Amino acid sequence: MKSVIERILAGFQYILPQHPLSRIVYALMRCEVTLVKNSLIWLISRIAGINFNEALSPDPADYVSFNAWFTRALKPGVRTFDPNPKAFLSPCDGKISETGSLSENRILQAKGKDYSVQDLLANDPVCAQLADGYFSTIYLSPKDYHRIHMPLSGRLQRMIHVPGRLFSVAPYTVRQVPGLFARNERVISIFETDAGPLVMVLVGAMLVSSTETVWAGEVTPTKNKDVTVTDYTDKNISLSKGDEMGRFNMGSTVILLMPPGTVRTLDELGAEDKVNVGQRLANLVTA
Repeated sequence: MKSVIERILAGFQYILPQHPLSRIVYALMRCEVTLVKNSLIWLISRIAGINFNEALSPDPADYVSFNAWFTRALKPGVRTFDPNPKAFLSPCDGKISETGSLSENRILQAKGKDYSVQDLLANDPVCAQLADGYFSTIYLSPKDYHRIHMPLSGRLQRMIHVPGRLFSVAPYTVRQVPGLFARNERVISIFETDAGPLVMVLVGAMLVSSTETVWAGEVTPTKNKDVTVTDYTDKNISLSKGDEMGRFNMGSTVILLMPPGTVRTLDELGAEDKVNVGQRLANLVTA
């Protein structure tokens, strides 16, 4: 019965006006009318179960809009970043959807469903270096901290914006929609690190069509309908392990990719496990 309900809910999303709905929510989340934004903060925070005590300021009056609250900074010390040089850090709060090794160029999405690295990364040349490599997919729910941080230090090589659909990335949709992460709009960042190329994919979702990076600002939404590749090799943009690299304006999913032989998963972490930003997600093989 559960799978039938999931198929119906997922199927309904195919006919929804995904982008228009997301634009409406985009505007509402940035409303600066005090009564509206304070009501949204209190209502949605309580529905989602957001912990007010973790926020740098727990007072809604200190935020100009719901979106400013949603992408709030945390109090110092609320999250601990593993200092071990071998630690490959979780880039965000969330729940692991899947993690492990690629099967050649295939990424496990959910039980019985996978998709290709080439489709996810719009056939970027880095795909050739990732076969049989490491991946982790982390889902951020509305209650999670929504700033994304670096799993390890790296120098930005390029950023790719891939237009696409905006299916929900809630677990039930991931189980039902084939190739969901390679169909949704996404922002791909490729870094050069001491361990090899690090790929970070920020996946958009329904009502979550705004994604930012610290070097480019708001990347989505955009009217651009074509894949856009921006080269940063001559810009000398380097971020240290633990630095903020971007944020979601509402919840979504982060996918991490590394070449084979560079990262080893932890036996104690797997699908459905909760992780926090800065927590050790895996071990670097060399450090």
